Amino acid sequence: MEFFKSANIDFLGKKWYFITFSLIFSVAGIISLIVHHGPPLGIDFRGGTLVYVKFSHEPNDNAVRAALDRVGLHNARMQRLGQVGSNELLIDLPIQETSEQALDRGKITIISALQTSAPTDRPDLNNTSSLTLAAYLLQKDPLHLGTDAQQRYTVIAQAITNYRDKSRGGVLSSIDELKSVADPAVLDSIREGFFLSDFGVYNVEIVGPQVGKQLQNQALWATGLSLAGMLVYLAFRFELIYGVAAVITVFHDTLITVGAFSLTNKPISLTVIAAILTLIGYSNNDTIVVFDRIRENLKLMRREKLADIVNRSINQTLSRTILTAGLTFLTVLALFVFGGEVLHGFSFALVIGILIGTYSSIAIAAPILVAYQDWRTNRNRPVPALAGKGKLRA
Repeated sequence: MEFFKSANIDFLGKKWYFITFSLIFSVAGIISLIVHHGPPLGIDFRGGTLVYVKFSHEPNDNAVRAALDRVGLHNARMQRLGQVGSNELLIDLPIQETSEQALDRGKITIISALQTSAPTDRPDLNNTSSLTLAAYLLQKDPLHLGTDAQQRYTVIAQAITNYRDKSRGGVLSSIDELKSVADPAVLDSIREGFFLSDFGVYNVEIVGPQVGKQLQNQALWATGLSLAGMLVYLAFRFELIYGVAAVITVFHDTLITVGAFSLTNKPISLTVIAAILTLIGYSNNDTIVVFDRIRENLKLMRREKLADIVNRSINQTLSRTILTAGLTFLTVLALFVFGGEVLHGFSFALVIGILIGTYSSIAIAAPILVAYQDWRTNRNRPVPALAGKGKLRA
């Protein structure tokens, strides 16, 4: 199947349009990175505290952000979790201590921020542990138990919190919902001593700054080593200039992708790094296909100019490039649209990277070979054969 059976597009004749396009997006990304003092890092790299909150209704992001500002959390980030209607929110706090106290402080901070009109004399049942509830019931003793009171109230408290967390998603709308797991006397006592908020904090996680720095260094090493491996492989299978052109192209793709994250203020996490490494391989594969056709045509059309050979090679592989990249792009676009908030950063990197990687294999990589030949010619040096050392078919 071919989209372009007799394509004859002068890609090299439009190289200055391509260069202008690349410069605009590259410079915009670099300026954004400078203004923001680097890429926006996710909690995986910078460290912090993650607080998972479940609401009984659709949360209002502006109201939650205003509540956080009131308690001094001006740099907190929020992210929707789960499917539409799950009413779950992930709040990223800049608390980087790795201790039990930090976990408790993160939870208490969020609870105090969101409980704007809560009674001050009663605890919140939606954010109460089973131990606290058991201690309260033991003190009140609504069932007038004897020697086994502590054990019985511990079981009752555990049943209530289990029902809240497992059957009601962590948030009770009414104490009457507990009729199936507790006696009426227990429920009456709970009504007297507790109130119900419209949210519940069901998990708190901490990523320490040392762990985040280590992950950041490992991500940089992984990216750098992948580029170096590409350079060595292409220099061995083709010529050094092929490897240099491929590395420049992939660096161009990576810079624009990271710049897009900076311009849109999307955090870069470990999953985004995985997407970028995937794009490095994907873009390199497209580039190799074009390079391999250039090498074949160099052997068949020795008397023609390199610019004409490169143009013909790009046109000959254009259908394959559009078919492969088009199907891949549709897949990652569906992932971006329907994948949910958790995969949003990963799929966003793939969408940008597929587009830029396909474009650069045509508009950046191949013209570098022609520019290299022109430079060698202007230096009055013999141009080395670009036909390579072996044959590599896509």
